Amino acid sequence: MAVDASRDAAIVREVEQWLVRAVIGLNLCPFARSVHVKRQIAYRVSHATDPEAVLADLSLAFDTLEATDPAAIDTLLLILPDGFDDFLAFNDMLGLSERLLKRLRLRGVFQIATFHPDYQFAGAGPDDIENYTNRAPYPILHLLREDSVTRAVDGFPNPDAIYTRNQARLRALGHAGWHDLMNAPEDGADVGQAPR
Repeated sequence: MAVDASRDAAIVREVEQWLVRAVIGLNLCPFARSVHVKRQIAYRVSHATDPEAVLADLSLAFDTLEATDPAAIDTLLLILPDGFDDFLAFNDMLGLSERLLKRLRLRGVFQIATFHPDYQFAGAGPDDIENYTNRAPYPILHLLREDSVTRAVDGFPNPDAIYTRNQARLRALGHAGWHDLMNAPEDGADVGQAPR
């Protein structure tokens, strides 16, 4: 598949807008603002449409993080716009990704978080607003450095409360509030630009 650079750039802009408006704007992840403002988030668009190709791109993403000073790239979002619309199929990728992490002997060095347009927590209904804490415009494998996560968690009072607080925040916002947030006109304001 030929790479369409303008499409990739539009995908990255959409993901970055979600990050700024939802993740940072609603403070769903209290650690995201700092790495965004410091331009330490890398965005990679993968055009993989099957698990084997995703794992190949994921391996390259791990290589990038290993070879790069955390001050330059602390975390990486591997965006999968082309082949994982089905949440359950995408969710299977997490298990495969964790096995790759183990095979590469990177467990304890990196961890993986997932986001998806149809993300659904176990025990939640498909339309439950709480699912939106992990809903993104595209399927995403978020690669984090364990050291950075540990430092962030150690510096945050009661990190276990983040999940509960986020769900309460989303319930207060509601579906209409989420829609308005994601569809608000761009005002040019931002909390910093991230590298591509």
